Amino acid sequence: MRTPRLIASDADGTLLNPLERVSDRTGAVVRRALDAGAMFVVATGRPPRWTLPVMRQLDLVGPAVCNNGSMVYDFAENRVISRSALDAVLLRDAAEAVTRAIPGSTLAVERLEDSNADCFLIEDGYTHAWPDTESVRVARDELLGMPAVKLLVRNALMTSDEMATAAKAVLDGVVDVTFSIGTGLIEIVVAGVTKATGLELLADAYGIDAADVIAFGDMPNDIAMLSWAGQGVAMGNAHASVLEVADEVAAPNSEDGVAQVLERWF
Repeated sequence: MRTPRLIASDADGTLLNPLERVSDRTGAVVRRALDAGAMFVVATGRPPRWTLPVMRQLDLVGPAVCNNGSMVYDFAENRVISRSALDAVLLRDAAEAVTRAIPGSTLAVERLEDSNADCFLIEDGYTHAWPDTESVRVARDELLGMPAVKLLVRNALMTSDEMATAAKAVLDGVVDVTFSIGTGLIEIVVAGVTKATGLELLADAYGIDAADVIAFGDMPNDIAMLSWAGQGVAMGNAHASVLEVADEVAAPNSEDGVAQVLERWF
């Protein structure tokens, strides 16, 4: 492709190395791209407060796509640009259907607020997929009693692939079901909402065509983004389903795969 005008990258497993750091090499090429006039957008399943440390590593301010597209957040102005929420009725219906389809699962939700741990609610028995995660433990009725930008379903005895297959069998078309790690966690948002929809909103706002976008990712929650972008790049460590849709496969995140590709232009 020609020199990209917008670079979009997933964070974990893609932009970040296995130590969850932006390497010096990757940071340097991102700065060169910005100096050359390109736009760089982090597109992640993380909420804004967990995206901020990634932005800081890049010395980056501006918009990011968070919560798998259900929130687009402007870090320059500390404001929500767009937000798509599961209303309380749909949230409860989806939760009941998925817990029947996957017995033994536990639930968490990401509420509409964006800047504090109080918006991440978990029920008894929910085990965090990430260490040191701040959350508020509540009863299931309270958990499902208000709109949420994301429903998380956890079952540490299954793979995320297995869970997604079971959930889609009862929820497909009603909500969007995806996952960003393989160890028993699926993520549910409003139907039709993906990282691609968040990026498209930003691209339209800045007058950038999809053909001028390069996107990097490694997990199923990146598939829509890679398919939408003019050049979709899967990491060498990517899930098989991501490798199938990518235009190109880069080196893994442990070998600065994002940087190796961007160094063609910057």
